[in-house]
Amino acid sequence: MAHISIIGTGKMGQAIAGLAAKGGHTVEQLNTSAGDKPVTGDIVVLAVPYPAVADIVAERGDQLVGKVVVDITNPIDSATFDGLTVAADSSAAAEIAAALPEARVLKAFNTNFAATLAAGTVGGQPTTVLIAGEDADAKALLADVVGAAGLRAVDAGGLKRARELEAMAFLQISLAAAEKISWTGGFGVVS
Repeated sequence: MAHISIIGTGKMGQAIAGLAAKGGHTVEQLNTSAGDKPVTGDIVVLAVPYPAVADIVAERGDQLVGKVVVDITNPIDSATFDGLTVAADSSAAAEIAAALPEARVLKAFNTNFAATLAAGTVGGQPTTVLIAGEDADAKALLADVVGAAGLRAVDAGGLKRARELEAMAFLQISLAAAEKISWTGGFGVVS
């Protein structure tokens, strides 16, 4: 079983903690102001808004060396919903990977709403967690965590696919904010 540290105690952090615990993994949740408490997990989930990531990386970068770091952020201007706030040829995950070259960075959970993670279903189908990253072992470890909770994990390719995952999440969040879809729904993958 994996030991998972989740930085962030909001809805997404709680939902991911719940699914990890459901799968029998140990979980510690840290709020962003708990800088004095070290990160001890093999997997570290950044369950924070995108603007908080730079401070976390600056404060805890040395603690993330060798860890699987899961970026769930979406670089969206939530005030205007005008698009992604990263360069057109980049992603939040790519920025994190560049800042943490000795970590194994994955993009995952960003296309899911907390409610669908907690429920385990979207539209009557198992919730699918899309995972992008370069390290096959890191992706397999996270896929095992997801699968042990009864959800479905799909390898979305290399970390360059994070850009498309962030765009997909932007569309989904925009639709929910405009009340065109429910925050308890979302996109599903059917095979």
